[in-house]
Amino acid sequence: MIKDSAVTILSWLLFLFDLLPHLNLLAEKVEQLMEWSSRRSVFRMNGDKFRKFIKAPPRNYSMIVMFTALQPQRQCSVCRLANEEYQILANSWRYSSAFCNKLFFSKVDYDEGTDIFQQLNINSAPTFMHFPPKGRPKRADTFDLQRIGFGAEQLAKWIADRTDVHIRVFRPPNYSGTIALALLVSLVGGLLYLRRNNLEFIYNKTGWAMVSLCIVFAMTSGQMWNHIRGPPYAHKNPHNGQVSYIHGSSQVQFVAESHIILVLNAAITMGMVLLNEAATSKGDVGKRRIICLVGLGLVVFFFSFLLSIFRSKYHGYPYSFLIK
Repeated sequence: MIKDSAVTILSWLLFLFDLLPHLNLLAEKVEQLMEWSSRRSVFRMNGDKFRKFIKAPPRNYSMIVMFTALQPQRQCSVCRLANEEYQILANSWRYSSAFCNKLFFSKVDYDEGTDIFQQLNINSAPTFMHFPPKGRPKRADTFDLQRIGFGAEQLAKWIADRTDVHIRVFRPPNYSGTIALALLVSLVGGLLYLRRNNLEFIYNKTGWAMVSLCIVFAMTSGQMWNHIRGPPYAHKNPHNGQVSYIHGSSQVQFVAESHIILVLNAAITMGMVLLNEAATSKGDVGKRRIICLVGLGLVVFFFSFLLSIFRSKYHGYPYSFLIK
């Protein structure tokens, strides 16, 4: 009995002796990561650092990595915008009261870690991945950028699902909206003051109708979404240089896309106005027929174009008209 106990104790001592170097290595890694985090909330990684701090055990922390291409020659505007949101999220975590050594933020640039991109089979940038404390990343550990977008709030929700670490996003104050509103109020006030002796234009129905239509076109084309999410104007593929103005997902859009939708809606509205004019006016029949045909052509062509864009974003939508 005493012999068995001695063997058990000896086994435990040998186990602890073997474990001690791993604990020392883990402590060194965590200490180094905390030092980097104290200087920058998002630290850069090359191939050697990635293999040492992310791929190699031991590790008791989660690592969020943004794989990106920020060099000017890559011309990745989406990468720059995503990097800004990623920085806001990392700063919110770094300066929160809940900050600890269980979660770190880093990034790997394509020009500094091409081998990492190849090893992980990453073909597009930006890409966000979560590397858990134990085991290999699962499919859900890759952020669905195409469907959800790259806003800091969306990233924070994804991180909470993967790590149970909840980050409250704090954005730096932006006074551009307040300044723009003050300038607009000043402009309108100045115009009213200059025309104070003749304010009949205020009662101009056509003018108010045009203003209303402009607001409707702006809102239905997604300008408010652009203001909230801040998407890029377009996307240029870094591999073949092809520029995309229409995003392939129903959850995301480019600024250029909203401008295209605005123009299409305006053209369809113009066609409807011409059709109404042809039906209600009492002018020459031939002229009314021409106006009717022009209006019908505008509605048919541009509605077909609008429907084709809708089909390209909502995959599986079965209906089309003229343009596929």
